[in-house]
Amino acid sequence: MGNAATAKKGDPAENVKEFLAKAKEDFTQKWDHPSQNNACLDDFERIKTLGTGSFGRVMLVQHKANKDFFAMKILDKQKVVKLKQVEHTLNEKKILQAINFPFLVRLEYSFKDNTNLYMVLEFVTGGEMFSHLRRIGRFSEQHSRFYGSQIVLVLEYLHHLDIMYRDLKPENLLLDSLGYLKVTDFGFAKRVKGRTWTLCGTPEYLAPEIILSKGYNKAVDWWALGVLIYEMAAGYPPFFADQPIQIYEKIVSGKVRFPSHFSSDLKDLLRNLLQVDLTKRFGNLRNGVNDIKQHRWFNSTDWIAIYQRKVEAPFVPKHKGAGDTSNFDDYEEEALRISSTEKCAKEFADF
Repeated sequence: MGNAATAKKGDPAENVKEFLAKAKEDFTQKWDHPSQNNACLDDFERIKTLGTGSFGRVMLVQHKANKDFFAMKILDKQKVVKLKQVEHTLNEKKILQAINFPFLVRLEYSFKDNTNLYMVLEFVTGGEMFSHLRRIGRFSEQHSRFYGSQIVLVLEYLHHLDIMYRDLKPENLLLDSLGYLKVTDFGFAKRVKGRTWTLCGTPEYLAPEIILSKGYNKAVDWWALGVLIYEMAAGYPPFFADQPIQIYEKIVSGKVRFPSHFSSDLKDLLRNLLQVDLTKRFGNLRNGVNDIKQHRWFNSTDWIAIYQRKVEAPFVPKHKGAGDTSNFDDYEEEALRISSTEKCAKEFADF
């Protein structure tokens, strides 16, 4: 992984170690001295809504000076406070401005005004992996492995920085112009050295220990990886029902049924990821991520070539250029109203 990993000699494991150590240094520097207010709303022309959420929207914008396109996440401060998401939002911004990895969206600018918080992220033209998965039905194992390998590298990187992602799902994975993934939405990401207790995430993807309010660690992300690989290869998640409570019962039961077309290697990997017993779950054992990277299902994966985006993607989204939104749904546009008085100044002093 990384430039260190391209060296001709030396042990690949040592190179990865070196790469991760350097990554942690870079991250810590930015984490300790976060960037603030490095742009303003007038710097951007707002073009089109790309998505909406409970406390804001994401818009395609163009920087007036350099003409680059970005995805601007606009969060209504009062709604964030009302929905008790202040800490999550501050975490998201602080983490995003400090991370740097090929398969994570980059935060380019952030600022606030009287009404809103703004995070200006790189615009990823291919749209959500979710919409492509729904259209195709399911991905082949080779296709699923291509995406799965990128998520393994993402989690290896984040976990080394003591960051839990906690919201892995196809809707949070965007496809870039080469057909590689960009993980977006760090609203639930948190920097934690040990355990944490917050109930957050998407019902189908929650690990049993979150549901059982046991206090949990980074292993929840490896469980979610199992759910994601299963959903990509099957076309539906391993645990689903009409009501969240029924989903939770299935998850906690620890019983997983596999479609008959799954290879035995895939079933073996998923049994080890969708493992209720934390002392047996891959990613959480003494060998860490290597239990996953060295698993038979990933035998054909060249991890360094994946990191360098040198492997040809099984699917490349069509797009007509830098600001093309054809891979995103249409939404009703709303005027942006900015209050003449400052809202929630105290809560967002650190944004």
